Amino acid sequence: MDAPAKTAPKGNHAAGHRDRLRERFMKAGADAVQDYELLELVLFRAIPRRDVKPLAKELIAAFGGFPQVVAAPADRLTEIKGVSERVVQELKILQVAAVKLSQARILKRPVISSWDALLSYCRAAMADEKTELFRILFLDRKNILIADEVQQRGTVDHTPVYPREVVKRALELGASAIILVHNHPSGDPTPSRADIEMTNQIVKAAAALNIRVHDHLVIGHDRHASFKSLGLLS
Repeated sequence: MDAPAKTAPKGNHAAGHRDRLRERFMKAGADAVQDYELLELVLFRAIPRRDVKPLAKELIAAFGGFPQVVAAPADRLTEIKGVSERVVQELKILQVAAVKLSQARILKRPVISSWDALLSYCRAAMADEKTELFRILFLDRKNILIADEVQQRGTVDHTPVYPREVVKRALELGASAIILVHNHPSGDPTPSRADIEMTNQIVKAAAALNIRVHDHLVIGHDRHASFKSLGLLS
C-alpha cells in the first residue's frame, strides 16, 4: 500500500514567496521588483502571517504608485480594507525616513550645487500635507544650508507669516540669506496675491538687515513654482 502523500505545512508557500522576494531584492535592488512587490516587502513587517500581495496591489491601484502610498494620509489609507494601524505605522516610518534622507543630502551643502536635491526634499516633506506649512531654509555667506525650520502651520489655504519673526530667526542663526518655502494643499503651486504681498514684506524687512531672500518656492502635488523664475522677487 502506497504511503499517504505528505501535506505541506500551512503557510510554507507564503513563507517561500517572502524569502524569494527578499532574496531577489537584496541581490538586484529596486530595479528587480515592481511597485507592488516593494510594497509587499514593507507590509511583511506589519502583517507577518498573511499573503499581502492582494493588499499591496489594491493600495497601488488606489493611490497610483509606491511613493503615493507611502505619502498618503493615514485616514485615507485606513479606508482600504486590510490596512490596520500597524500598516499605517510602517508606512509613516518609511515616509519620515525618506524625508530625513532627503534632508541629509542638502544640509551643510551649497544650495546652488544641490538645487535638485533641495527641491526633492521640499516635495517629500511638504507636497502631500493637508494644511499649509511655511518653511525657511537658512544659508550662510557661502550659500551653505545651515538650518531648515518650519516656522508656521496654517489651514488648508492660509498660513500666518510674520516678517519680523522670519528676520529675527535669521539673525539668531547668523544667516546671510534665506529661501522661503510653503505648500499649496490644493495641488496648484501658482502663487496667490497674498503670497506675493507676504514675500515682498519679508524681502523688505530682510534687506534692511542685509539678509537676502534668494527665492520663495511654492510646492504643489507634482510640481512647484519659483518666485525667482517667475520674476516675482522685488
